Amino acid sequence: MEFEKIVTSLEDTQDLAYKLAELLEVQDTITLEGDLGAGKTTFTQALAKGLGINRTVNSPTFTIMKQYTGRVTLNHLDVYRLSDGNEDLGWEEIFYGDAVTVVEWAHLIEEDLPDERLAIEIYRIDDHQRKFILKPIGERYVRLCEELFK
Repeated sequence: MEFEKIVTSLEDTQDLAYKLAELLEVQDTITLEGDLGAGKTTFTQALAKGLGINRTVNSPTFTIMKQYTGRVTLNHLDVYRLSDGNEDLGWEEIFYGDAVTVVEWAHLIEEDLPDERLAIEIYRIDDHQRKFILKPIGERYVRLCEELFK
């Protein structure tokens, strides 16, 4: 099952992220895939704002993970720089702790991801348009997407 949405502006992207943030709970995991410049970090910034985080959120490319506190704590991971994907960074504590976790370039740690999660692919159509494909993995995320898209 997949859910698809074309956004035509930054505001549309932010609205999607804000609506998703309202539905998220501790231990939810969202994975983000997409080419460089597709909007993964922009989406995460809006998601963070929707979670009540008032700090500047930027990609943790060189630190792997940044943590932000809001209504719900947000773990923001960018695993692009992990060389072989076999590093144990305490995945259990990250994914099953008291936070929502967003993972950019998640395919690089596929074997370490929770069995259930919301996989989001973002495709750049042009300078303003993006295609979001949401793939819920597990019943919780199916219900979450149904709520998000009703």
